[in-house]
Amino acid sequence: MKITDLLKACSIELNGAPATKEETIREMVGLMAKGGNISDTDKYMEGVFAREEEGTTGIGEGIAIPHAKNDAVRAPGLAAMVIPNGVDYDSMDGEPVNLVFLIAAPNTEDNVHLEVLSRLSMLLMDESFKENLLKAATAEEFLGCVDRAEKEKFEDEKPQAAPETGYRILAVTACPTGIAHTYMAAESLEKTAAQMGYSIKVETNGSGGDKNVLTPEEIADCECIIVAADKEVRMARFDGKPVIVTKVADGIHKPEELIRDAVSGKAPVYHSSGQESGGESPAGEESLGRKIYKALMNGVSHMLPFVIGGGILMALSYLCDGANAGTDIFGNGTPLARFFNLTGNTAFGMMFPILAGYIAMAIGDRPALMPGIVGGLLARAGTSVFLPEDEWISSGFFGALIAGFVAGYLMVLIKKALERLPRALEGTKPVLLYPFTGILLMGAIMIFLVNPPMGAFNEWLNSTLSGMGEGSKIMLGIVLGGMMAVDFGGPFNKAAYVFGTASIASGQFDIMAAVMAGGMVPPIAIALGTTFFKNCFTESERQTTVTNYIMGLSFITEGAIPFAASDPLRIIPPCIIGSAAAGALSMAFGCGSRAPHGGIFVVGIMENAPMFLVAVLIGAVVGMAGIVLLKKTTAGRRKKQGIAD
Repeated sequence: MKITDLLKACSIELNGAPATKEETIREMVGLMAKGGNISDTDKYMEGVFAREEEGTTGIGEGIAIPHAKNDAVRAPGLAAMVIPNGVDYDSMDGEPVNLVFLIAAPNTEDNVHLEVLSRLSMLLMDESFKENLLKAATAEEFLGCVDRAEKEKFEDEKPQAAPETGYRILAVTACPTGIAHTYMAAESLEKTAAQMGYSIKVETNGSGGDKNVLTPEEIADCECIIVAADKEVRMARFDGKPVIVTKVADGIHKPEELIRDAVSGKAPVYHSSGQESGGESPAGEESLGRKIYKALMNGVSHMLPFVIGGGILMALSYLCDGANAGTDIFGNGTPLARFFNLTGNTAFGMMFPILAGYIAMAIGDRPALMPGIVGGLLARAGTSVFLPEDEWISSGFFGALIAGFVAGYLMVLIKKALERLPRALEGTKPVLLYPFTGILLMGAIMIFLVNPPMGAFNEWLNSTLSGMGEGSKIMLGIVLGGMMAVDFGGPFNKAAYVFGTASIASGQFDIMAAVMAGGMVPPIAIALGTTFFKNCFTESERQTTVTNYIMGLSFITEGAIPFAASDPLRIIPPCIIGSAAAGALSMAFGCGSRAPHGGIFVVGIMENAPMFLVAVLIGAVVGMAGIVLLKKTTAGRRKKQGIAD
């Protein structure tokens, strides 16, 4: 499929004049909608903004390629905008953006759009191609430029033949979403290497799968390997070879520097064991704390879909079973309620094994996934040989957390212990030795060492939370609600959210409600401020009002990040106070949420829903008042000093 198959004239704007990055994205989504590719504009836009939170799609050189892949997309499509005067897009190079391509990808296994994307990324590396697009007078002329460039570069292109002596340099490029940056870095490295007279082969780890995969023979024969990636790639195959590990942006913007370092003979030698060799192992550059945090986030990110989907289905079972409220069969009293409950419980029950499994996998690679899942299942059941089965006490979230890290590092040790086995037994490791040893040791650790104390701790924690007086619960609401606004999606925010979701499994629905209330406050507080106190905010900030209302009501705290980043001292403290107030009031009002996400859209299945909304509103007003007061106070002081704000 060609680029021009996805890009329609009605989705091209040649005289764009957005004032901000946010406005640019909104206008681009509008252009995409004109092409008929989107069934739900708001949902698709939410996906585009969510992608921007992972890292800017302003790739530099005046180009931005925002994108999203979700269920709101009917068919793959492109939209394009030329911005003659440029717009501040928070690009990697800090320069304004003049050319924007928006990509819409359906949430299917068919990734044909990725081939088109790789083509587009490669074409945009050509300066003359960009100039022709910027000069186009009509949409038809714009499409003609794309069509000609595509024909010149690809239609007569033949597969690159490997040099007889092998490739001097190998490379791997990968970005978190596997879409734009992956292919642009590959094109940049290939083009620069050709100009410098070096042979190179680049493997791309895109969302459509690994392409141009490096062979063992090529790895053995090369001088050096460049890994330009912002996500995990398969590194064990490079053991003993000089490897340069860098971010994908360097592959785009610093290809000459990377290639010179690769052929210098001074690149550090990579060791797959993770052990440093004279400080030369790239793996040693990352701190232990960073590795632990990445492993935890890997588990949490994979766990959340099960928690959210299962939790909402369980909540629906109670919503449609009101006739049996207060009875033992509440949530299972009707066939429909039982269907929701069974399905939701099954999905929700996977949170512990998925959390443990993917934490383990991040540490010990694929062999650690299985013992991690087993450990999570044992934690969920509370499996023990000291008690009869009907008295087993689940070690809960904390037990699964321990299981994940234990399984990961256990597999690292098992691999190390089995290194010296005869080569003839190498094939038995992944299919026999790793699984058997991993399950055996994880079972022993969980049943004898983890479950008994953690089960007792979990029981104490549940009884403590259940027996809390009103004052204690309000204090807990203050702490958890405030944590949601400390870093707007960072470690503090995630810690509070994970505690809330884990509490649902223990029947502490009031904790999740307090967490959700605290997380909804910051974007709503900012939106209220931009609505009623416009003079305290810039024009570009006021343009985000609607977006912040939507994100706040949807329980997406990250909507406050741009404001916090630009003015942290006048945004973060008031938001923390407002969120803490909302969390406290939610606890005081006795609100409860069986759904771990959704914000206002799951209010219908909340306990004491009207007062939950009151708690959120009061918290948002408190946050707004603090923001406005600080802004006006600071503005007045600066005015007296004769300084422009």
